[in-house]
Amino acid sequence: MEKEFTYQELQKNDGKNGNPAYISHKGIVYDITESELWRTGRHQNLHDAGDDHTTNLDLAPHGEEMLKRFPVVGKLI
Repeated sequence: MEKEFTYQELQKNDGKNGNPAYISHKGIVYDITESELWRTGRHQNLHDAGDDHTTNLDLAPHGEEMLKRFPVVGKLI
C-alpha cells in the first residue's frame, strides 16, 4: 500500500541529519536520497528536500521526466 504523507511529514524528510530526502511533485512523493544533486538536502542552492516542487519544476531547465529515475514512496495528501 502506498504511504500517504501530510505536508508536515514530507518536511521531516529533508535529507539532513540522516533523514531521507523526499520531494513531491503533483501529489507524488519521490525518494531523491541517492541523487548526487540533492546530497546535502539542497539542490542548486535553491531548492530544499522535504518540500513540494510542483511549481519549481515548471521553471527548471528540465522536465518532470527526470523524476522517473527515483522511487515513488507515496502521495501527498
